[in-house]
Amino acid sequence: MNDFGPPTQARPGAAPQRWVLTSHRSLGRNGFLLLMILLCGVSFVAGLVFSLMGAWPVAGFFGLDVLLVWLAFKLNYRSGRRYETVDLDADELVITRVAPSGRRQAFTFNPYWVRVQLDEAVDGRTRLKLALRDRAFTFGMGLNDDERRDFAQILSGALAETRGSRR
Repeated sequence: MNDFGPPTQARPGAAPQRWVLTSHRSLGRNGFLLLMILLCGVSFVAGLVFSLMGAWPVAGFFGLDVLLVWLAFKLNYRSGRRYETVDLDADELVITRVAPSGRRQAFTFNPYWVRVQLDEAVDGRTRLKLALRDRAFTFGMGLNDDERRDFAQILSGALAETRGSRR
């Protein structure tokens, strides 16, 4: 789970704040290694049993299953390198999306005019947006629903504080 506060201070005086939004991965590297060792062991034993029974082509499918599980986890871990940074100071709110490849996209908003919008469906699913006039910008897709609710409150409070400090 993300821990959003307290924000980091980038420059003295203007009280800029920064948050990094990352998605959670429930299985760490050691857990992945253990899972793959167990899966390889079970597949090897099952493949050996089928080979001894004369159904030797089945053993290859057990190896294919292991390869596909490994590939799925590798793709999952690669997508886990995606994150967003939210930088807020008195002049601008910048959301930077960083793709797994390292490619960055920055979106800039005026903190005086933008507002945080949390859309909540009947089933409890949420969508976090920044609303500006008739446009909306969705962000925080890597967060779970509770984290989106928490971050919406934190960012709304920070924007209100920033607006108050401009007067």
